[in-house]
Amino acid sequence: MRALGLMSGTSMDGIDVAVIESDGERISALGPWGTAPYEPTVCEALRLAVTGGQAADGEEGFVRTLTDAHEQVVERFLADHGIAIGELSVIGFHGHTLYHRPEERRTCQLGDGARLARRLGIDVVGDFRSADVSAGGQGAPFAPLYHQALARDLAKPLCVLNLGGVANITWLGNDDAVIACDTGPANAPLDDWVRRQGVGDCDLDGRISATGAADQVRLARWLDHPFFTAPPPKSLDRNDFTAELADGMPLADGAATLAAFVAASVARVRQHLPQTPLRWLVTGGGRHNPTIMAALAAVLAVPVEPVEAVGWQGDALEAQAFAFLAVRSLKGLPLSLPSTTGVPRPMPGGRLFRAKDAA
Repeated sequence: MRALGLMSGTSMDGIDVAVIESDGERISALGPWGTAPYEPTVCEALRLAVTGGQAADGEEGFVRTLTDAHEQVVERFLADHGIAIGELSVIGFHGHTLYHRPEERRTCQLGDGARLARRLGIDVVGDFRSADVSAGGQGAPFAPLYHQALARDLAKPLCVLNLGGVANITWLGNDDAVIACDTGPANAPLDDWVRRQGVGDCDLDGRISATGAADQVRLARWLDHPFFTAPPPKSLDRNDFTAELADGMPLADGAATLAAFVAASVARVRQHLPQTPLRWLVTGGGRHNPTIMAALAAVLAVPVEPVEAVGWQGDALEAQAFAFLAVRSLKGLPLSLPSTTGVPRPMPGGRLFRAKDAA
């Protein structure tokens, strides 16, 4: 099946879109992909919604705005790549996470799958996480089965590390063993710290953190949080660790300490893994930050490489994952496992919105 995936991640930098071909178990082809930045007004409304825990201008109106932004991205993407909508079997539509509280059995991804299906004229699978959370799972991370499919022929054990707004890992062992969890914050606190200082939207190329000195006393205090000793599966909300951690620090030192926090919290998860990974493959925006990548290499003491080292497309990976999961959903295959989210049994999920029903 040819599927298109859409992902709006916790970094809130835009909408990722990607096409793959898959039977839900193997990847037969990787198609075109891209990222479309949000319009400034939509981005600001989204940021206010996420930091405040509620949608701006009334949830219903904002959900329409957000959904229509995804529709426009799909239309432009298909036109740019000469793909007719009829060439696709399904769209996997993640939406944008407003809040994630699995301990309360609540998670909310903003987006109207029925509206998207109606306006594009194609079946849409959305609401990927709710079934998992309702059954007692963490509802995250949700890309591990895609990582497993991609890494089928790679030497194991290995770890795939995603550095988005939050950091998460997929540990892959032999005999199809897979373990996953969030490890701690990644780009979100660092991005927000830089933004609060009025010097940009992110620590571009690690330039700010590279000039600072990490505060080891403050870092040790952050790492004393009970999340870091809890075994997987476990997950975080974007707002569980915020830029306020660095309040009172100079700009560069705060950035350096937040960058060091990413690496140190990733290192903590190793105590919960059955075997030490032979290598770490890094995806997500954080792999573009040399300060974070150098810190990871220092603390992990094995090769740490961007996923491009094995031919994967790091900026497309999460959108590809939700295209893959949409196919699995259509086939009734599990989207999550006890070892990836803590769900009681392999859990199918996703909600199908048929274009013909939405018309």
